[in-house]
Amino acid sequence: MVRTRLSYQGLLYCILISTLGGCASQRISDPRSAAEAYAQAASRGDGDMIYDMLDEQAQRSMTRAEVRKLVANQREELAEQAKAIRSPQARVRSTATIRFADGEDAILDLSENGQFLIVSADALPAGARTPVQALDQLRHVLARRSYPGLLRVLSTSTRSAMENDLRSLVEGLENPEELDVQQSGETATVRIPGGHWIVLRREGATWRIDNID
Repeated sequence: MVRTRLSYQGLLYCILISTLGGCASQRISDPRSAAEAYAQAASRGDGDMIYDMLDEQAQRSMTRAEVRKLVANQREELAEQAKAIRSPQARVRSTATIRFADGEDAILDLSENGQFLIVSADALPAGARTPVQALDQLRHVLARRSYPGLLRVLSTSTRSAMENDLRSLVEGLENPEELDVQQSGETATVRIPGGHWIVLRREGATWRIDNID
């Protein structure tokens, strides 16, 4: 399994996010307390404390030993970051991400009056007013790996072509055991009814899709 290596900025982000509660009606802990605790750990180079402050997802991405190593390699940067966090000019931004059962996300920011406000949601129309806004929306949906969001930022013709291609693949793969698979060593190719070609590659004992044309 490939592990995602987080930067020290990413560690702080994970810590702040993990302090947030489920919704605006619930009492949430003050993210400034988490920021101060992180500053203390960062200034001391305490990798164990930083690891213990990470949420479950971040701890699955990095082991305790990996966090210790990262902290040891970033002592100077972390010390400077601790000073910046404690600066009177520092501001803590509280953000919550809600993932629904269908895989779509909504991102909320905590306002000054203590209420969460929607920043973006996959289910809301994109509505870009400029090309720059459209590109920014594309970046966000790609970063979230949001297929529904991606469809909403595509033009009608491109969206239709993509959906037709996917539909053709689904229909062509309905009976995979009947397809003519040509295997050569660690690779295999197969032509799918509808015109698509799929290239597969064996990695260890597992076959994976290498290319779809």
